[in-house]
Amino acid sequence: MTDIRYILVLLAGVVLTNWMGRVLGDRVALPLIQVAVGAAIGSVTSLGAPLKPDQFFLIFLPPLLFFDGWRVSKTDLAANAPLILSMALGLVVVTVGCVGLMLHWLIPVMPLAVCFALAAVLSPTDVVAAGAVARHIPIPRGVLRLLEGEALFNDAAALICLRLAIAAVVTGTVPVLDSLAAFVWAAGGGIAIGIAFSWMVATAKAFMVRRVGEDTSGQILISLLIPYGAYLLAEAAGSSAVLAAVAAGMMMSRIEVSGRALPLTRLRRGAVWETLQFTLNGVMFLLLGEQMPGILSGAARSIAEGGHHAVGWLGLYVAATVLALAALRFAWVLAALCCWPAGRGQSGAPRAFPRWRLVAVMAFGGVRGAVTLAAALSLPLVLTGGMPFPARDLAVFIAAAVILVSLALANVALPILLRGIDLPLDPADAAQEREARAEALQAALDALAEAAEAQTADADAPTVAAIVADHYRHRLDQLQAEGVDGGTAAWPEERRMHLLAIQAERRSIVSLVQRRRIPIDLAHKLLRETDAEEVALPVAPGMGEG
Repeated sequence: MTDIRYILVLLAGVVLTNWMGRVLGDRVALPLIQVAVGAAIGSVTSLGAPLKPDQFFLIFLPPLLFFDGWRVSKTDLAANAPLILSMALGLVVVTVGCVGLMLHWLIPVMPLAVCFALAAVLSPTDVVAAGAVARHIPIPRGVLRLLEGEALFNDAAALICLRLAIAAVVTGTVPVLDSLAAFVWAAGGGIAIGIAFSWMVATAKAFMVRRVGEDTSGQILISLLIPYGAYLLAEAAGSSAVLAAVAAGMMMSRIEVSGRALPLTRLRRGAVWETLQFTLNGVMFLLLGEQMPGILSGAARSIAEGGHHAVGWLGLYVAATVLALAALRFAWVLAALCCWPAGRGQSGAPRAFPRWRLVAVMAFGGVRGAVTLAAALSLPLVLTGGMPFPARDLAVFIAAAVILVSLALANVALPILLRGIDLPLDPADAAQEREARAEALQAALDALAEAAEAQTADADAPTVAAIVADHYRHRLDQLQAEGVDGGTAAWPEERRMHLLAIQAERRSIVSLVQRRRIPIDLAHKLLRETDAEEVALPVAPGMGEG
């Protein structure tokens, strides 16, 4: 019962902090508010309990990574692939090596393998946290593309490095060849399992829909289970469960663009997923705050064991770590932009935007967040022989403090760096969207014209536009004469014409994306609009929703 009460308190905390964030506007980032409220919850209640690392990963990571893979722009990933991969892989490896050595030099009490594990925990960025910080800050689209792509894949690289570092702590050795083979299998196997699992689920789902029809609630539940299925399957196979969840999301995004699901299903599913992401991210930052008192006391004990008795040493460790992370990130981004300029000329970033400011925004925008917290709390409590994991409390505290400091720095630095920057719309994207809309509308008009020709052979039959206008006038006249139920007799035919036009639009959009004339993310946007239009059509009394 206590666990249920704790969950309810956390959910209420998510709602409360969201209200507080709206009241405070863009002055304080929402994750910072959630951490503060979480600390208050941990201080005044005794509902909390130590988190089990495996359960923590399993509950939070699969849906968050799946949704990120679903919504990320695949076109932008392809355009910026060299730069994104250099940051998602190269920067992670460099961070683990350099920051790990720096931490071991600074904190001798922390074994080298644990230092590498902590550096792996700190290496991934969190685009959700950055977006929360920059909710009212006009970050250039080119920068957002890079941050999203980096955050999508550096989670996997960092967690693979973390697993190898933990293995080194437990066994004392890390065979190089075995590690390379494990990395290849983790990456390739995770992606393959995620894609294959999503495809099999989609195929089975389509078969059942053809046999028994589509149930909206059941389809939404299936979408919620897919990331967990891909995650657990990859974990059982010894590959990267993180990459499996991401790949499953990307694959489902491509499958769903076919428009086979009912419009109501897609709309409700989108609302459910957005609510789930909002809730899970809020709960994670509340948990971070709730754990802070215990983390701080445990870190103080670790410092005392190392011969230092001043809590101020904790501040030194955190400051040095943040400085090392920022310096590495700034230098890497600057070098990477020189070697691999971002695709399409940094669309969304004006030419007058100075390069050093662009690099600084990339450096401060790469804040740490949910994955870093999950990875830190997933460090084992004990080793195989029952001995406590060395310096675990200190490592968790440094990770938690770095999250807070990076959030605070981004909250202060990004508005300053972006002050006075005018961000025009991307003309290429705008033209592409305009052309897609025009083609879809023309398809709708063509379908209506064909339907009007097939309806009657009467030469005096009015045009489609006249039919719709006359019908609206008729409904208005009946409404005034008969009351609220007037005008429903002729509605089914008008509704059929509307549905005919909307379905023609949808087929045109699907055709455009299949011919690769528009990107998947634009297709999803246009399909959502047609879905909303179809669902908004009123249904006359006595009619079903089909």
